Amino acid sequence: MTVMLAGRTALVTGSVAGLGYAMARGLAAAGADIVLNGLCAPDDGEAAAATLAGETGARVVFDGTDLARPAGIEAMMARAIARSGGVDILVNNAVIRHFQPIEAFSAAEWDASLAVNLSAAFHTVRLALPGMKARGWGRIINLSSIYGARGAENRIDYVTTKTALIGMTRAIAIETARTGITCNAICPGTVPSPAILDRIAVIARKEGIPQAEAERDYLAPRHPTERFVALESVAALVVFLCSPAGQDMTGGTVPIDGGWQAR
Repeated sequence: MTVMLAGRTALVTGSVAGLGYAMARGLAAAGADIVLNGLCAPDDGEAAAATLAGETGARVVFDGTDLARPAGIEAMMARAIARSGGVDILVNNAVIRHFQPIEAFSAAEWDASLAVNLSAAFHTVRLALPGMKARGWGRIINLSSIYGARGAENRIDYVTTKTALIGMTRAIAIETARTGITCNAICPGTVPSPAILDRIAVIARKEGIPQAEAERDYLAPRHPTERFVALESVAALVVFLCSPAGQDMTGGTVPIDGGWQAR
């Protein structure tokens, strides 16, 4: 096992399944200790942590903090500091989204999206930075999206917050440029998340076509590659940014989108 991140602690928000879990797994395989975070039943979170520990040999804990609450984030970060001395690698991945026109949004839905998708990243960064600066090393990775560079119908909260994360990333990178800390944004295209796979399955049933054909039809207008961006590919990019080879990359907006932005 590669252990270049041995002795480092990584907190990955929104990581009990899907892309977040894949990124956590990549970091664990590289030697990092992991804090998994997600809104789920405690037993499910603990099971995900146990599975990841068994797969990689890493020390893994689950923290079910609701990232919509700043007080909860402060408590989560305090627990991480007490447990391991600090968070060395911070991956801000948690997200909620609503698929509806602007005028259909309630104030509560809008505020919830801003809290989880954007403000939570700000709070985790502000709380992780003092320890990172004291140790002279840190890696902050914000999960933006292809939609940080383009608009889309019925996704005002997602487009707005993913775009704002890119600006936040640049500001953090400038402030930390001489501290041994880097901050970058990753912009994935479509990954095979449970939500996307469920949507494609619905399309296949409605149109009476095979799942593989529905998947290809869904991806072709987006990715010139006509295939999903692999979860493992995004995880490998995260590990690269945390490696010595990534030390001079900061303030970047890194696409991993199957060629979508090239269209």
